[in-house]
Amino acid sequence: MVSSLNSQPTTATPFEHTLGTPLTKQPITVLQINLGRRCNLACTHCHVEAGPKRTEELSPQVCEQLVEIIRRFPQIETVDLTGGAPEMNYGFRPIAEAARVTGKTVIVRSNLTIFFEPGYGDLPEYFATHQLHVVASLPCYLEDNVDRQRGSGVYNASIRALQRLNHLGYGRIPKLGLDLVYNPPVPHDSNFYLTPHQANLEQAYKTYLKEHFDIDFNHLFTLTNLPIGRVKHSLQKKGLCQPYTKFLENHHNPNTVAHLMCRNQLSVDYLGNIYDCDFNQMEGVRSHLPDGTPISLSTLLQTNNLDVIQTIQTRPYCYGCTAGAGSSCGGALL
Repeated sequence: MVSSLNSQPTTATPFEHTLGTPLTKQPITVLQINLGRRCNLACTHCHVEAGPKRTEELSPQVCEQLVEIIRRFPQIETVDLTGGAPEMNYGFRPIAEAARVTGKTVIVRSNLTIFFEPGYGDLPEYFATHQLHVVASLPCYLEDNVDRQRGSGVYNASIRALQRLNHLGYGRIPKLGLDLVYNPPVPHDSNFYLTPHQANLEQAYKTYLKEHFDIDFNHLFTLTNLPIGRVKHSLQKKGLCQPYTKFLENHHNPNTVAHLMCRNQLSVDYLGNIYDCDFNQMEGVRSHLPDGTPISLSTLLQTNNLDVIQTIQTRPYCYGCTAGAGSSCGGALL
């Protein structure tokens, strides 16, 4: 589906106006933790703007609070660890192990190439030992497209990493889940398009990777590029940020709203601040109590309650999650 600038207005309607009602929270079941901005890559589509020169990461105090939250609240079903490269940031292993001990699913969002950095060679075996669910970024099944977005040599390193994971049983036995993530290229002109149909693209990935590399995986998640982080900066340089946001608004699908990931999720930054989602976190849009007080891990521990948020903070980039079939950290919503 394609759109061009033409003479259409380019200022997006406030998201809550389109909904016609405030977006509200449901009981929290997912705790997504951004452990920090340290990463061995600096991908063009990274909304976190992570990279090798970033130093922000979790502190021991915040790590202790997170472990306490994980232990105290059985309603948390999934602990989703992200970054940066989550494996490079303080607290990764203690938090993963605390969550597994309490029977929670642990997702690690890995860039795969981290396996080949000094000091991280044991990660595949560590993942398998603790039965961590791996969600790995592979923005295309073709080499040129991946290296263009993520850096020279990333594709080949990713293929070798996937083969190592397959060797351990990932993507081949039920207890070792392996999912891949597709990101479209950042728009370079006004011919915008939505992400391809997830099931069809998944089959294309599976066929190509199996035939060429004997790689197996479980599912493919298609993610829409939201106009935040490096994507926003790239769009702004080309004068495309507002038109792209308006394009997403024009393809808003109200059927996706009930399934938005922000509704049952808390997003935590490396300082212990709470947000409705990872995208709000990157834009500094914190969650609030009904009286307007910003929420932190300390708030949750003091109130002994995860369900303290009534209204979700929304911004125009939220249309990226509702356009077409929808988008989330778990892929398409419909």
